[in-house]
Amino acid sequence: MSRITRFEDLDCWKAARIFAKNVFLLSQSGPLANDWDTRGQFRRAAVSVMNNIAEGFGRFSDRDSLRFYDTARASGNEVKSMLYLFEDINYLSPQNLIQLHKEVDDALYLTGGLIRYIQKKLGE
Repeated sequence: MSRITRFEDLDCWKAARIFAKNVFLLSQSGPLANDWDTRGQFRRAAVSVMNNIAEGFGRFSDRDSLRFYDTARASGNEVKSMLYLFEDINYLSPQNLIQLHKEVDDALYLTGGLIRYIQKKLGE
């Protein structure tokens, strides 16, 4: 396996980028588009996933990096929680909800894998 030297090469960041893009696109119409506070929180949480992965990658110690990867996972779970609310109040279509759940789950799974890899390397 080749050594990863840029955060852009991390599969978890790539998945989070796709997810964040789709959050922005799918929140531009429908009832969510007019709910400024909720839409803003939804977008910030989605962007937080990819940004915390990038920021964690840029840290000098693995332990410090883990804090950011953990925050990325927490933000992903925040988004998942919001998706359940959006389902309950019909803010997004069932198809869009399924798509976003899959995308955030992919990003969370891959980020979890990175966390486990680093923890193993640290002997935790």
